[in-house]
Parts: sequence; C-alpha cells; structure tokens
Amino acid sequence: MTLLDDLRAHRLLGIIRGTDAAASIDTALALADEGVRLFEVSLTSAGALRVIEEVATRLNGRIQLGAGTVLTPGEVIRARDAGATYIVTPGLAPSVPAAIDDGVPVLCGALTPTEIITAVGLGVDAVKIFPASTMGSGYFKDLRAPFPDIPLIPVGGVGADTVPAYLANGAVAVGVASPLCGDAPNGGDLVALRLRARSFLEAVREQV
Repeated sequence: MTLLDDLRAHRLLGIIRGTDAAASIDTALALADEGVRLFEVSLTSAGALRVIEEVATRLNGRIQLGAGTVLTPGEVIRARDAGATYIVTPGLAPSVPAAIDDGVPVLCGALTPTEIITAVGLGVDAVKIFPASTMGSGYFKDLRAPFPDIPLIPVGGVGADTVPAYLANGAVAVGVASPLCGDAPNGGDLVALRLRARSFLEAVREQV
C-alpha cells in the first residue's frame, strides 16, 4: 500500500519526538503493539537516525515509518538509508523536491491555501496542515470547498477529543505528537502511553 492508502485506512499518525533514544524506541514498539501503524520519528529527537533504524528493523513490514522535521536533501538521504519509508516536513523545505526526485513519499507541511497549492504542485503525497490548532477543525471544512481532492492532515495540538471534528470536516488522518506520546519518548510512563493510544485509536475508528 502507498503512504496515502495507509493514511486513509488507519487515520492516525503517531509523532515521536524524544530526548532519550532508547525510550523513543520503546514508545514506537508500545504504540505498534497497541495497533498504531503509522509513525514519524522527528529528526530533532535524540539519536533519531538510530531510533529509525532500530524501529524499522524490529517492526519490519508492520508499520509505515517516516522521518519528521526533514529539511535538507542530505537529511532525506540519511533518513531513507536508516529505514524511513517517507518524510515529513514542517513546511516547504528544500527536502521536498529532493525527496520527490528520489522517489521518497512526502507529507509536506503547509498552512495557507497558497502553500497548499505550492506543495501539491511539487508532487507531494499529502499535505500536513501545521499548526492545526491555530486554525481549528472548522478550517478543514473551509479548505474542502476549494481543495476537495487534496489529502489534508492536521498536526499540532490535536487531542483525542478533537479527532472526530477534524475527520468529519474532511481530514484524511490526524497526526499527533505529545497528546499521544506524552513523556514516554523522554523515559516516561509507557502504561499511560498505551491508554492514550487506545483512546486515539477509538476516536479514529468512530469516524471510519
């Protein structure tokens, strides 16, 4: 399946950003065990490439594993070589055309209609609306009128309680960092992480 196929099927993208590489790996393994099938490991995380490599090896074939906050062409290559199957950016970075040229799927960050048009024109697979909480779920309904066929994904401040509104207003999936992962990628509570994962998975299933 393509990245977009998986986003449409599973509707939840877990975003791991941590200060402890081992804890970030444990976070990914716990989320996968709970049923999360799409991940992004931010390159701003401690030992990010090692985390990607380890998670890709241990969860081979079970998940779609992306590298997040990918800004440069060099980072695209390093993330791909570590095992990332797609990249995520916070905006229209030089990494976007580089990844597309290399055949790496891209979830490109944007906020305004102009940025969305630019991203789609480059050939990205989906557009990440960031920071989504700045605009709210109603913004997605507004964007659906001019962009009915562009896959949009809210990221930034998306809670389990707001997931239904985003999906009902046209988001194909939601991307969630701290509201899902909490302090787990920093060495925090994995039991609480699992409970949050169940809440988010239930929220997206209600909209399938």
